[in-house]
Amino acid sequence: MPDTGQVTRVVVVEDEGLYRDLIRIALAQHPRIEVVGAYGDAETALAEVPGLEPDVAILDIELSGPMNGVQLGLRLRRDLPAVGVVLLSNHRDPEFVSSLSPETIAGWSYLLKKSVGDVESLWLAIEGAAAGMVVLDPELVTEMRPRHNSSVSRLAPRQREILGLIAQGLSNAAIAQRLTLSEKSVENQINLVYQNLGIQRSGGAGNHPRVTAVLRYLQESRFAPY
Repeated sequence: MPDTGQVTRVVVVEDEGLYRDLIRIALAQHPRIEVVGAYGDAETALAEVPGLEPDVAILDIELSGPMNGVQLGLRLRRDLPAVGVVLLSNHRDPEFVSSLSPETIAGWSYLLKKSVGDVESLWLAIEGAAAGMVVLDPELVTEMRPRHNSSVSRLAPRQREILGLIAQGLSNAAIAQRLTLSEKSVENQINLVYQNLGIQRSGGAGNHPRVTAVLRYLQESRFAPY
């Protein structure tokens, strides 16, 4: 994860002016976030964002015009390979994210637009994207159910619970605090998750086991109706 004292440089691309202002207000509540640019269209952002060298780009997935947020994120990654991307969406099924490979998905987070006012969820998505992790909206995680006979369905209930918290961007320490467990117990359970999902701990660059675990969680889950 990024150093706790480090300021994270963020750009915002959102074509609705009022919502763009809402994002700015939400981000201003966090002392370690600096908004270095805000844009209403993908074309202008694509021309100017690389020169700003942000750590994270927050992108509306449904930008108007010829380029949507996903396409913009992929284009920005060509010029800024290390930039994290937080996709904002009204859709509750992050199909795009689950279709990516472990190498490509690293650094992409998916947040529902309604969650932007939740500073903790927004910060976890930004922090995770900056660190090359994958973070999902907490509301989405609560609706995910493992597919029948999948490897995720065969995890013990505690292991699935911890996998869900990993998907929300929580660190081992935060998971331990949330579940009133020791960090060692959490680490042991995570090791069992990796083992039961067939995930190697030392996956090499671009293949972090946490990223692979969240991708597997997405691919082997369905979303319960709400």
